Amino acid sequence: MKKRILIRGNDAIGEGAIQSGCMAYFGYPITPQNELTAYMAKIMPKIGGVFIQAESEIAAINMVFGASLTGVRTMTSSSSPGISLKQEGISYMAACQLPGVIVNVQRGGPGLGNIAGSQGDYFQATRGGGHGDYRTIVLAPYSVQEMFDLTCLSFELADKYRSPVMVLSDGVVGQMLEPIHKDDKNVERKIKDKDWILDGCKGREPRMVRSLLLGEEELEKYNWELNNKYKRIKEQEIRAELYNVEDAEIVIIAYGIAARMGKQAVKEARRQGLKIGMIRPITLWPFPEQIVGNIAQKVNSILVIEMSLGQMIEDVKLAVEGKTKVHFYGRPGGSVLEVEEILDKLREISN
Repeated sequence: MKKRILIRGNDAIGEGAIQSGCMAYFGYPITPQNELTAYMAKIMPKIGGVFIQAESEIAAINMVFGASLTGVRTMTSSSSPGISLKQEGISYMAACQLPGVIVNVQRGGPGLGNIAGSQGDYFQATRGGGHGDYRTIVLAPYSVQEMFDLTCLSFELADKYRSPVMVLSDGVVGQMLEPIHKDDKNVERKIKDKDWILDGCKGREPRMVRSLLLGEEELEKYNWELNNKYKRIKEQEIRAELYNVEDAEIVIIAYGIAARMGKQAVKEARRQGLKIGMIRPITLWPFPEQIVGNIAQKVNSILVIEMSLGQMIEDVKLAVEGKTKVHFYGRPGGSVLEVEEILDKLREISN
């Protein structure tokens, strides 16, 4: 049975994790995601789960590594500089094919920056972030409902592909209060039988999970195996929302909180007689390049809007392949895009 509740974005992530059977959360405080850590501290003991406020972000991601090895659903969360510290552990998880969920509620940067919502971590999230040839699935919620829904999805995808999955949000959506619908159901919290987990080898052969591969060409062979998995993800897990693109002459491409402003700009532009549409990538990796490429053939221009100096625009240009003009409007450092500013840019492009 579905029930409707009013909830903050960061708390909705916690609700999504609990409903998905998460049994171990490890975190370290940093604004603007502290509500999520506090939420998990309150809820996890009530369901018989584990909550640990680690001594550092590095410790937290390695605790996630260890918990995942035992087969439980596990997660961590942080904000931009904290995610930077977790990158080595994320790389180890990808190499060992360990499922887990990492939440980044982005803040302004670089460095310590400020605590305002930003989209400056796109490169870090979609390019693997750490060392070596690897990828992580990246989901980008733009509403409190999606903070809940995409967290649930992230746990499913992590288990399906034995891979870390990142939920890439921002401080604006994280602090936003909105009603959501959630299932009111009993959640199965038993550890599922998995043929790779380390749960004691009594009565069976020992197992080994490792990422140190020193044999001749051993690592190269393994990297090709990982690459084949990433190809399957690209074939099966692309998600995007298309809005008013059927007759559009100009298409906005935006994700997360920027897409909220973009959608409002599309509505206002339509009232003013401009044929504007929008593509909202929900998976930032894999990026919906074929969707963007197909629509690029039908429109006069594309406008990429981001709360950064321009990062997703590189993936847009690669997808467009010169089929149409690509324009950009962005604001860095936690500054929120204004609808009227987007409309001004659309009028400039359409003239």
